[in-house]
Amino acid sequence: MLLTADGPRARFLYMNYPKKIVHWIDNREVKSVSGKFFPKMNPASGEVLALVAKGDKRDVERVLKAAERGFGAWSEVTVIKRAEILREAVLRMREKKDELAEIVALESGKSKKSSLGEVDAAIECGFFFAGEGRRFFGEVLPTSVPNRSVKMIREPVGIGALVTPFNNPAAGIAWKIFPALLCGNAVIVKSHEYTPYVAIWYAKVLKEAGVPAGVISVLQGIGSEVGAPLVADSRIEFVSLTGFAATGQKIIRATASRLAKVSIEAGGKNPFVVCDDADLEKAATIAVSAAFVDAGQRCAATSRIIVFDKVYEKFKKAFLAKTNALKIGTNDDDDYGAIISEKRMREILRAVEGAKRRRGAILTGGSRLTGDQYKKGYFIAPTIFERVSPKDEISQKELFGPVVILYCVKNLDEAIRLANDSQYKLSGAIHTSSIHRAEEFIRRYRAGVVRVNGPTHGSEPHMPFGGMGLSGNGWREPGTNALEFYSDWKHVSVDYDPGKI
Repeated sequence: MLLTADGPRARFLYMNYPKKIVHWIDNREVKSVSGKFFPKMNPASGEVLALVAKGDKRDVERVLKAAERGFGAWSEVTVIKRAEILREAVLRMREKKDELAEIVALESGKSKKSSLGEVDAAIECGFFFAGEGRRFFGEVLPTSVPNRSVKMIREPVGIGALVTPFNNPAAGIAWKIFPALLCGNAVIVKSHEYTPYVAIWYAKVLKEAGVPAGVISVLQGIGSEVGAPLVADSRIEFVSLTGFAATGQKIIRATASRLAKVSIEAGGKNPFVVCDDADLEKAATIAVSAAFVDAGQRCAATSRIIVFDKVYEKFKKAFLAKTNALKIGTNDDDDYGAIISEKRMREILRAVEGAKRRRGAILTGGSRLTGDQYKKGYFIAPTIFERVSPKDEISQKELFGPVVILYCVKNLDEAIRLANDSQYKLSGAIHTSSIHRAEEFIRRYRAGVVRVNGPTHGSEPHMPFGGMGLSGNGWREPGTNALEFYSDWKHVSVDYDPGKI
């Protein structure tokens, strides 16, 4: 029933990738109570890769009971010891990084080279948070009252649900699990059904490093059947989601009555402004990379390119030429791989067809790639639109695919207004040789991330990432800012009497 593949990937698949993927509870793999499974498809071939446990409310109850036991033990471990255990886990990750990269490549339908880059970033994130164990700073506060000392100390929040993304599963889990565990919490990872084994792999490595049973659990299943009852349970004291805005809204509603902590990172419709004084060749090269990275399946990928009219045709020609030179597939010399699922592929193509019917002009792409090279995989050609209204559905909706729209504007003021014309406010970039234009864009463009003469995507472990509007609700990860979400502050005030010394 597994995918037939060629070369080293086939050998890894048959030797290491499981035929059935189950939950992780109390430091071991556990079947679902229902005994039911659903197929996980390989995006690169359209064939079944594995069967995944179909969890339900009974499995949720099991992981919550395990997490209650795990939290009691883990929260009593000193933060420096927790950090040492996490560091050991990251060292093991580094030893096994090829293995994790192969799993990411198989589940995501992208190249081993691209997956290794993601895994390396996840490892660096782990090292960063392990280092924070010796910088787990609180605060000492002054007071107007004599003979009183006041300080702020961090404490764990409790048991949390981590709802992880499919597009960068290794990094997406690292951003959440390392700060959450460092702060002393127990976590239940709702593994994305499109990338189910990555979280299990993490759990195994953390167990090897010494993380006690119950501290990390992994639930497999469909969001409505396992994710919804998980976040609705009163024992869940925080929820961290990287996903779609609609999912974030459901989580906020489900947790509102108990005022649980909720962190939402929910995508973008990111603008890339090209001024008439920009280095057009460099801007076109960066725009292609930013638009089509991971087949556009990045929350910070460029999807709206806003170009000054004086250089519009020249930029378009360069951008189109570079786009048409892209190689699509899962080899290491390919530029991007498959769409994660057939469902997502068809949603993207329907949106493209709708924009065409509304007289949007396609410059290239707009269709599924077929032929022996692509088998029955979910590949979409890089797609460029122009002459699309900024109010059109395709201009406003996050597609999460290799689709970008060109817009022509007269000046910086018009460019900034168009850049801000979106409910998503995650990231944006401007390309210009003028520091004055750059500073004006920084001041007036509303988003969580602003880049000058660079791509709209790109982050490092110490850099807080997140957006405004539909892109997020104010929390940031990774970086030390993530500790604000995964820990609670306790104000401690001590009065003493010097006369009793």
